[in-house]
Amino acid sequence: MSIRGFGSGRSSVSALRNGASALALCVLAAAPAAARATITTFDVHGSTGTYAVSINASDAAAGYYTDTEGGAHAFLRAADGTITAFDAKGAVETWATGINRKSAVTGYFNDGNGGIHGFVRNAQGKSTPFDPKGSTGTTPRSINDGGEITGYFTDANFVIHGFVRAADGTITSLDPKGSTDTEAYSINSSGDVTGYYADSNGAVHGFVRAADGTITSFDVPGTSQTFPFGINGKGATAGFYVNGGTVSGFVRFAGGKVKSFDPPGSAATEAYAINAARAITGFWFDGSAVHGFLRSPTGSFKSFDPKGSGDTEPFAINNNGVIAGYYSDQNGVAHGFIRTP
Repeated sequence: MSIRGFGSGRSSVSALRNGASALALCVLAAAPAAARATITTFDVHGSTGTYAVSINASDAAAGYYTDTEGGAHAFLRAADGTITAFDAKGAVETWATGINRKSAVTGYFNDGNGGIHGFVRNAQGKSTPFDPKGSTGTTPRSINDGGEITGYFTDANFVIHGFVRAADGTITSLDPKGSTDTEAYSINSSGDVTGYYADSNGAVHGFVRAADGTITSFDVPGTSQTFPFGINGKGATAGFYVNGGTVSGFVRFAGGKVKSFDPPGSAATEAYAINAARAITGFWFDGSAVHGFLRSPTGSFKSFDPKGSGDTEPFAINNNGVIAGYYSDQNGVAHGFIRTP
C-alpha cells in the first residue's frame, strides 16, 4: 500500500472529503482564472473520464482514461491535439504517469492476474514491461529526457522501495537510511530523484537522491509529514507538508532552504510540480471546491479553473510554463486540460 499518493494518478481530494487520515490528504483554494492564459480541455474519444498527469517540453501530455466498464487505459496527446490511446503489452489496464522530451512514456499496468508491472513505451509505440528484482507490484512515476525512470515497488513483505531504472534497463533500488517505506516520484535531467519515506515512528520525510546515489533527507521545519513530488533541473523540489490539521505547499531550494506557502484564502494546499524557473503548480481548497494554482518564482499566485469545473487538479508544468491536469465537471466527470500562459 502506498504511504500516500494519488493512487492511479489521481489526487486524494475525494479521500479528504470522505474523512481520510492526514497521510491520505490532498486538497487546496481558489481565485479567478488568469486573464491571458488559455485553457484547452479534452477527452479521449469514448472515455468516461480523462486524467492528464504529465507534460513534456513539446507540450505533449500523457495520462489515462476510463472506459464504459471502468477500466483504465493510457493515452498520449500530441501538442496538435491528436490523441493516441494505448495499453502496455500484456495489459488489461494501463496507467501512464510520465512523459519525456522524446515522447517516451512510462507508467504501470495490470496483467489481469493481479500483477502490477512497470512499462516504458518508446516514441514509435513499442512497449517494454519491467519489474525490479523481488517486486510484487511496480509503480513508475517519472521519466527524464535520458530515459531514466523512477518510481517505487512493493516486495514480498509488503515493504515499499524506491527505484531508478537506467536507459539500458538496469534497475537500482533506493531506500534512505532508516526507511520503512520509500516512494520516489520525480527524476530530473541530471538523474536526481525526489520523493519521501516513512520511518519506524510513522514520520514521513522528504529526500533528494543525487545521481551518484547520495541521499539527503529533509523536513519542512516544525512538521513530521513532508511530501515532495516534483524536482527541477537544478535540484529544487516542491510538494506539501501536513502539520496537525494543516496542509501547505513548500519549495525546497537547491541549497537546502525550505519556504512554505499557501494561496490567499487556502484551507489546504498541495504542490506537485516545479519547472526550471521555479514556477510551481498544484491545487488548493477553499472549503468547498478545489482550484488550480500557478505560483511564480517571486511567490505571487494565479488561481485558475477550466470553465464548468467543480474541482481542478493540475499535476505537471513544463519549462514553457504550460500546465497539464484534469478537472471534474458539475456531474463529477473528469476531463483533461492544458493551460498555456
